[in-house]
Amino acid sequence: MSNTDPAPAEVACAPSPFTGVLHPREVPLGGPRAIRVRRTLPQRERSLIGAWCFADHYGPHDLRGNPGGMDVPPHPHTGLQTVSWLFTGEIEHRDSAGVHAIVRPGELNLMTAGAGICHSEISVISGPASTVLHGVQLWVALPDADRDTDRDFAHYAPPPQSLGDSTIRVFLGELADARSPVNTFTPLLGAQLDLDPGAELTLDVDRTFEHGVLLDQGSVDVAGTTLDVADLAFQAVGCDQLSIVNRGGGPARVLLLGGTPFPEQLVMWWNFVGRSHDDIATYRRQWQDHDSRFGSVAGYTGATTRLPAPPLPHATLRPRPNQTL
Repeated sequence: MSNTDPAPAEVACAPSPFTGVLHPREVPLGGPRAIRVRRTLPQRERSLIGAWCFADHYGPHDLRGNPGGMDVPPHPHTGLQTVSWLFTGEIEHRDSAGVHAIVRPGELNLMTAGAGICHSEISVISGPASTVLHGVQLWVALPDADRDTDRDFAHYAPPPQSLGDSTIRVFLGELADARSPVNTFTPLLGAQLDLDPGAELTLDVDRTFEHGVLLDQGSVDVAGTTLDVADLAFQAVGCDQLSIVNRGGGPARVLLLGGTPFPEQLVMWWNFVGRSHDDIATYRRQWQDHDSRFGSVAGYTGATTRLPAPPLPHATLRPRPNQTL
C-alpha cells in the first residue's frame, strides 16, 4: 500500500519513552472518492514498535456501495517489507519482481522491497464473501545491513490455535507455542487474536520486545486501559506478560505486533525508508526518472499507470537520535 498523502511529512523514526495508547488519524487512500484508512504508525509520540514502522487499518468497506474500492497504482518502496493482512475481502497484488497474487483473509503476504520495488493493489470481488474489504497494511523497516537486499515475496496461511477462550494466528515470529516459518530480518512478532465475550487472556511475551495491540473490533482492555477501534496500545520492553480482556458482549479481535527496539536512525518519507535526506532525494529522483531500481508492474490496467512522487519539503530531512527507554 502507498502512503498517498499529497504532502507527506518527514518522519524521523526513533523510539521514545511513550507508553500508552496511540489514537489513529484518518487518511484518504487513492483520490477524492477513495476509501479512508486509519493510521496509527508513525506518530510524534512513537514512530516504531520494534521494526514495525507503519500501520493502516481500514474497513469494513462494502465494495458494492463503493465500486472504486481500493485501487492503488504502481508505486515504489525502498528499505522495508510490506505486510498485508485481511479480515474480509480480497486484494490483487502485482509487483516488479513478477509476483501476481491474491491477498485473502487470514493469509500473510509479505513483500520485501529491499533496494527497490514497485507494486499495485486493487480490491477485487470474486464472490459474496469478498464484497466487504477489511484489513490492515503494515510496514517493517529493514536494518542497514539488509536494506539493499533483493526483492522477494512470501505467503503463509497460519493455522488457528485455541488458547483458552481465544484463538490465535501467528503470521510472524513465535507466540504460545505457535511459530511462523517466514523469515524476518529482525526479531518480530505478528499475530491475530480473536477473543470470545468475557475472555481474559494473559500471554507470556518476550521481555526484550516492545509490543503493540491494535484493536480491530469489539471492546478490550489492555493492561487496564480500554481501547477504541483502531487504537494501538503500546507496552515497553521489560514486561514478560501482556494482558488483554474482552469486556464487551460480543467477540473482539486484535492484532499483536512486537519486536526488539530498532537501534538505527531512520528517515521515512512517502514510500521510502532511508538513512538520510540524500537517500530519499535519490530514491525520489530515480522513481520519477523511471530508473531500473524499481522495475515495472505488468498487468495493471488502472487509469493512472504509476503514482508520481510528491515534491520534497523545502528543508533537509534529518534523522533524530534514538532515545533511551
